[in-house]
Amino acid sequence: MKTRRWVQIGFFLFIAAIAVNHGLAESGGGIAWLSNASLHAICPFGGVVTLYTYITDGAMIKKIHESSLVLMGLVLFLSVLVGPAFCGWVCPLGSIQEWVGKLGRKIFGKSYNRLIPKKADRLLGWIRYGVLAWVLVVTALSFDLVFSTVDPYFALFQFWTGEVAISAIIILLTVLGLSLIVERPWCRYACPYGAFLGISNKFRIFTIRRNAKTCVDCKQCDSVCPMGIEVSTSGKVRDLRCISCMECTSEAACPIPETVQLLGGIKDEA
Repeated sequence: MKTRRWVQIGFFLFIAAIAVNHGLAESGGGIAWLSNASLHAICPFGGVVTLYTYITDGAMIKKIHESSLVLMGLVLFLSVLVGPAFCGWVCPLGSIQEWVGKLGRKIFGKSYNRLIPKKADRLLGWIRYGVLAWVLVVTALSFDLVFSTVDPYFALFQFWTGEVAISAIIILLTVLGLSLIVERPWCRYACPYGAFLGISNKFRIFTIRRNAKTCVDCKQCDSVCPMGIEVSTSGKVRDLRCISCMECTSEAACPIPETVQLLGGIKDEA
């Protein structure tokens, strides 16, 4: 979808500009009319971990800003409506994995996304829930944003500042390297925020639905899904990994109009 591509590029450049301006402002420079907020202030996942710590211990986490709570609220509201659209349309780390993946497709051709067996792919997907639990528990115990030491998102926009732990840079490079053989490896196997938002797929109001009566079983919807979901076997996509990118829909990939759509309501298509 061309619209999604432009939205992804726009958010990537916007967040990159804020990160660079923040670094320049700390050294006495920067652009006055451009926000110089830190990445911690514009990270909705920071809102999740600080809210959890606030509920369990009554304290806010160091480095986290109140703005993260506001962003978290907006992202959660959007997720209740259409699922984890933040992951599929906004997150710069997800976007750059897709862009590197395009190079991987040219290198490995039809082998791309097939080097990891489907069963292993699904099992590895549960790791991100372990990461989510680790982040919440350890952060609540330490009152510090411990995830930043391994966070590839933070490393992506701060690697040039000297504020990033070497472990985070190593993980970022590993994620980008793996993106050459499998699409969105961080999102599939390790992202705690994606794991958290993915729960909304079980009760979201607008859901991706496949009309089995008009489906020709071409499996084009499966081949374009960046998260490896078999849309062609679903009536209503409730998979926890769906990121609401809309790449599987009739408007983007499905050759039969109104066969795979984002629709509201509770009716299931067999």
